[in-house]
Amino acid sequence: MEKMLQGKVCVVTGGSKGIGRAIVELFAREGGKVYYLSRSAAEDTSAFEAAAKEGGSLVRWVACDVSDETQVDAAVELVIAEGGAIDALVNNAGVTRDGLIFRMSLEDWDSVLRNNLTSAFLVSRAAARHMIKRRSGSILNVSSVVGIMGNGGQTNYSASKAGLIGFTKSLARELCARNVRVNALAPGFIETAMTDKIPQEAKDKLTAGIPLGRRGKPDDVASAALFLCSDMSAYITGEVLKVDGGMGM
Repeated sequence: MEKMLQGKVCVVTGGSKGIGRAIVELFAREGGKVYYLSRSAAEDTSAFEAAAKEGGSLVRWVACDVSDETQVDAAVELVIAEGGAIDALVNNAGVTRDGLIFRMSLEDWDSVLRNNLTSAFLVSRAAARHMIKRRSGSILNVSSVVGIMGNGGQTNYSASKAGLIGFTKSLARELCARNVRVNALAPGFIETAMTDKIPQEAKDKLTAGIPLGRRGKPDDVASAALFLCSDMSAYITGEVLKVDGGMGM
C-alpha cells in the first residue's frame, strides 16, 4: 500500500521537539523526505531514524533561524537543490513570552511576532516562489485556538496566532490559481514541553473546559497535518481546522 506522502519533499519548521517533532516523525513514516528547520538539532534522533527507515525516506536537519531572511532563503535553496522540490511546508516554529500587557516589554512582543508570524511569511515566500512554478504544493500554518478565542496573559502569542489565520486565508487566495493550497491548524491544549510549564491547577482548569475530557497529544496534531499536506485534501484551501477536543466550540 502506497504511503500518503510517498516521494514528497516536506519542510517542517521548529521540528526538533513538541508538535513539530511529531509531524516530522509521521511524515517520514508516510514516505516523505523531511527536512526540519530549527536553530538546533533534535537531542535524540533515534525516533527520526526509525521513522525514516519505516517509510523508506529520510529526515534531515537544516540549521536555520526562521526569523532571519538570509538564513531562510539559504535553507530553502538547499532543500530544493538536494530534494529537487518542496511539495509540503509546515510552518510550526513558535515561542511564548507570556505576561500581562502592563508588564510586557516591547522585546517580548517583537520576539513572539517575529518567531511565530514573520517566520511563516519568510519561509512561505521562499517556498511559494518554487511551488507556483511547479503549479503544485501545500502550505500549512500551525496557529492556535487562542488566535481565535484569545487568552489573558498572551496578547503577543494570541496576536501572532490570529495573524497566521489572516495570513493563511490571504495567501490561499493569492496562490490558488497556481494550484498551491494554504491551510491552518488551530491546536488546543496539547501536552508539550511548552505546556508543561503551566501550573497543575491551571492545567486542571483548562482540561475541565475540554468537551472530550482530555488534553491533546502532539500526534493528534500531526495526524491532522498529514491530512492537510497529502492529496487526501486536494480540494481544501483557506481553511482553519481546530484540533482541540471541542475546546473552541
